[in-house]
Parts: sequence; C-alpha cells; structure tokens
Amino acid sequence: MLHQLKRLARHSAIYGLGGIVSRAVAVFLLPLYTRYLDPSDLGEVGVLIALSAVLVTILRGGISSAFFRFYFDSPEPERRRTVLRTSFWFTMGMATLGLAAGVGLAGPIADALTVGDPNLVRAAFVGLWAQMNYEQLTALFRVEERSLGFLAASLVNIAVTVGATVVLVVGLEQGALGVIVGNFTGTLAVYLALLGYRREQLGLTFDRSLLRAMNRFGLPLVPSALALIALNFSDRFFLARLASLDELGLYDFGFRIASVMVLLLTAFRTAWPAFAYSIADEDEARRTYGFVLTYLVALASWLALALGLLAPWLVRLLAPSNPAFWPGSRVVAPLAFASALFAGYIVVSIGVGRARRTGFNWVITGFAALVNVALNLALVPRYGMEGSAAAAVISFAVLFAAMAVHAQRIYPVPYQWRRVLTALAAAAALTIAGKTLDAPLAIAVALALAYPLALLPLGFYLPAELRAVRRRGIATR
Repeated sequence: MLHQLKRLARHSAIYGLGGIVSRAVAVFLLPLYTRYLDPSDLGEVGVLIALSAVLVTILRGGISSAFFRFYFDSPEPERRRTVLRTSFWFTMGMATLGLAAGVGLAGPIADALTVGDPNLVRAAFVGLWAQMNYEQLTALFRVEERSLGFLAASLVNIAVTVGATVVLVVGLEQGALGVIVGNFTGTLAVYLALLGYRREQLGLTFDRSLLRAMNRFGLPLVPSALALIALNFSDRFFLARLASLDELGLYDFGFRIASVMVLLLTAFRTAWPAFAYSIADEDEARRTYGFVLTYLVALASWLALALGLLAPWLVRLLAPSNPAFWPGSRVVAPLAFASALFAGYIVVSIGVGRARRTGFNWVITGFAALVNVALNLALVPRYGMEGSAAAAVISFAVLFAAMAVHAQRIYPVPYQWRRVLTALAAAAALTIAGKTLDAPLAIAVALALAYPLALLPLGFYLPAELRAVRRRGIATR
C-alpha cells in the first residue's frame, strides 16, 4: 500500500506542477483583469465559463469517464488503441456539433444569458471545441502514466494562453472577448500539435459495439456530472439574476482566490482515475482508498484554513489599485471548505465506478444540486454572494455524505471516518476562531501553521505515523 500511495503522490505532484503554474498565472492575471475590466465584464466571462462547463458535460456523453475505465480492461495494445480511437472520434463529432450550434444560435444565447456581445458566445463555443478535443488527447498521457508528457503539454498551453491574453486584453484592448479568446488559444495550439504527435495511434477505427458499452457506463454519469456543474456554477446564474453582475464579479473574484484549492484537486483528480483503476488486487485497492481519503481531506482542510484566514490580505495583494474588489474576501473561506468536501466526494465515488454501478449517481448528485438551488433561492436575495457561499458549503457536505453512504453499500472500503471528521472539524474551528477574533496577519499565519499541531491532542495521528515522523526527525539531525 505504501508503494501505491507513493506512486499516486509522485504523479499527483508532477500534475500539480502544471496546476501551480496555471494558478500562479491566474493570480498574475487578476491585477490585469481588475485594471482593464470592470466587474460586469468579469461577470460575463464567468457566465460563459459556466455555460461551457455544462455543454462540455452533455456533449461528452460520459465518454471521458468510460475511457479510463475501459482502457484498463485489457492489457492488449490493440484493444487499448481501439478504445482510444473510438473515444477520439466520438469526442470530435460531438464537439463539432456543439460548435456549429453555438455559432448559429449565438444571438439568442447571448440574450438569454444577459451577455451584451454575441461574439463572446461564439468565442466561448470555439473554446468549447478546443477544450473537448484537447482533454481527450491529453487523457492518453494520464492512462499511460506519462505525467511528464502531460506536464509539458500543460506548460506550453499556459505559456501561449498568457501571451495571447496579454496581447488581446492589454495591447488590443479587447476586454472580455480578449479574455475568452486568450484562454482557448493555447489549448487549440497544443491540441493541433498533439494531433501530429499522436498520428500513429490515431486512425479511422470506430467500434460501435464498444461505443455502446462505453455509453452504458458513461451516460448515467451525464446527469450526475450536470448536477455537479450545477453545484459548482449555478450560483453565478442566481447572483446574476437575483443580485447583480457587480455582485457576481465580486463573488467570482473571491472564487478565483479560493480556487487555489484547484491546485490540489486538479493534481489529484488528474492522477486518481488511472491510479485507482490500475490497482488489480481488491484488498489492496480498498486499503489504499481508505488512507487516500484521510490524507487528502486533511491536506485540503489545511489549505482551506490558510486561504480563509489570509483572504483579507490576499485580495489587497491581488487588486491593490481597485478596492471595489476587496469585499470578495468574504466568500473565500466557505468556498475553500466546499472544495475540501468535494475532495472527499472524489475519493469515495471511485468505488461506484470500480463496481461499474453508476446508475444511481445522478440521484445523489441531483439531490445535492437541488439543495444548492433551494438554498441559493432562499439566501441570495437577502445575503447576496455570502448566501451563495453558504449554500455551496452545505450542498457539498450533503454530496460527500450521501455518496459515502451509497458507495459503501456497493463497494465497502475501510475509511477512517473519525480521522476524516477530525481533520475537517479542526480546520473549521481554527478558521472560525480567526474570523471571530478578527485576527491580524501575524495571528492568522500562526493559526494556519498550527493546524498539524492542533491535530495531535485530538488523536488524529496513528502510532505508526508518529513513529515515522520521529524517525525522520532523527535522521535529519
């Protein structure tokens, strides 16, 4: 099991390097956005990102999840190549269909979303096409466990994206359109390069019977994925309709700071499916999954604590010349803890995929989405963005708990629930303490750094873990 955990950590760390660069670039671009865009521009970008996320999920038809599951069904290279080609052509066809529809209906879509310029919608659909096809080809690096190849593609993508965005937003003063076009320029460029790189593996093979089997696995995940999209993005629509685009812009600014959690989650989610399905022995898989949940939730909780406590200073650092954005700090802590709960959901849901019993997923995610919608409707008119943030924490807690109960019935795993809850509760308590005391920067940093020590009297650590820490400490002296 220790070998498996080290393998997961190694690939997650490499994948995470791309995420670190991506988030660092996102942080670098925030002052640029706040200088050259107003909150309503950022609100329009946020709405179109949410729309793209929904449509990508629908158009994929669950094929991306099925690709990881079916790729490991057979070690035969020819069979794996057939899985790749069938997934590739299905994705290409659906992405092209979506692009054609989006360009043709750009005007009505812009009106429905209160987006002023239909060209923003057209650009978003080009980005959708690029994203779907790019992610299908880079998924091949993941199943091959070639994390360095994936990292190289990601870094080139980021470099081209930054250059294009700066030119479009600063040099050509294209505003929100420049942000959207800049964001997909790197994705499209790297995708075209990968087509040439993978040309020997790609071909005209298309196995209809395989596609039907993959669809039987993947299609039940589509409504589940849509419910997850609703959990992650419906707050934008409620804020735009029930509050204002300015309120949405502030929320989106706070969300971007909280999305530092994405550094951890993206790295983990990128490595997790291929890693989890590649463990052939069932007992070893169960033991590994149990420890992965504990360590991931503890790490995510620590990061959420740090972001929540340091949010007032982070917003001033990232928008020094525009105090209008500073109130966005109020939503950072709840959104970060919502991500920590989502991290737990990612782990426990793998058992359902391993057992190939995905048909009930949509009920769980749909229920959590309904909770989110109901809470947004109730809270946003009165509390604005803080109401949406509270709705996120509660609904993600419901999602995590419900999936844990369901997955345990299908694929029992010895999760260490006392340790998981201790990790979450300790981080939440320290965050509340810091906010209640209105802690200055030095105290906020001290509370964040104290988290591992706070877990010690709570009995979080296993004796073997404490012995390993002592041995490491002695070895470094």
